[in-house]
Amino acid sequence: MTTFSNSKPPITLEYIEEQKLALSKAISKKGEEIGAVWHTLVTPKRATTKGELVTSIISNGITAFDTFMLVRKLMNRYGHLFSRRSKKKS
Repeated sequence: MTTFSNSKPPITLEYIEEQKLALSKAISKKGEEIGAVWHTLVTPKRATTKGELVTSIISNGITAFDTFMLVRKLMNRYGHLFSRRSKKKS
């Protein structure tokens, strides 16, 4: 016969299964909350006036150009890391 000196009850398989289920539900709920916040951040806002539409188009164009220039600069500087040819030492 085993006696426990702690005031805590012994951990059983049922207790572990209950905790696992509770944690699974909590993780699922947090995942849904994160998904909702992500959706609000990523979804573009609709332009209500022609001025906002033009501003949005210009902003998206500048962002696309900036992204293109960044990728071009990175490929020029670090493109050798992605090449399949091995350099032969002479």
